[in-house]
Amino acid sequence: MKFFLDTANVDEIKRIVKLGLVDGVTTNPSLIVKEGRDFKQVVQEICSFVNGPVSAEVIGTKAEDMLKEAEELASWAPNVVIKLPMTEDGLYATHALTQKGIKTNVTLVFSVAQGLMAAKAGATYISPFVGRLDDIAVDGMKLIRDLRTVIENYQLPTEIIVASIRNVGHVEQAAIAGGHIATIPGSLLPSLWKHPLTDIGIERFLSDWSKMGK
Repeated sequence: MKFFLDTANVDEIKRIVKLGLVDGVTTNPSLIVKEGRDFKQVVQEICSFVNGPVSAEVIGTKAEDMLKEAEELASWAPNVVIKLPMTEDGLYATHALTQKGIKTNVTLVFSVAQGLMAAKAGATYISPFVGRLDDIAVDGMKLIRDLRTVIENYQLPTEIIVASIRNVGHVEQAAIAGGHIATIPGSLLPSLWKHPLTDIGIERFLSDWSKMGK
């Protein structure tokens, strides 16, 4: 499974890049606003040191506006991926951009039908939101399993980005369900390598070693 970081915090990304764990980055307007920096500047800086796709989201709701924004975003760096909403206009823009060789990430996917439509329109990535489905008592991981089956059934060249990840269990379940990618908040990622028994084990080893040195 690939790991994307769902953040616009440059320092946070650089920290995890040093561990070799960053395969890409997803951003959105809300994440950019939290950083209090210029959108273009942040995206270009991330693209300069991340060797993988960096999703930058359009804010237009009409296809013509999305396409205009997408052309501008794609010019910022060669690894920019255009993030588009799962709407009729979003599908139109996805298809048009795919024909131009511009990679796309269709976001806010909540059903197999939506994922299938996006994949058929040519989306490079689709982003089902498992956490938000769990919030309304729907099994988000079943959607991941079903989408993976559909993609494999028809050999569609689309990858599943498991989004709206809230905890370590989501990451583990997404990997078991066959999600190609998990996009993980930077604040959550350290929890993946931590475990209380690991900490206890290290403390015991160090304690035993200190006794041997006496």
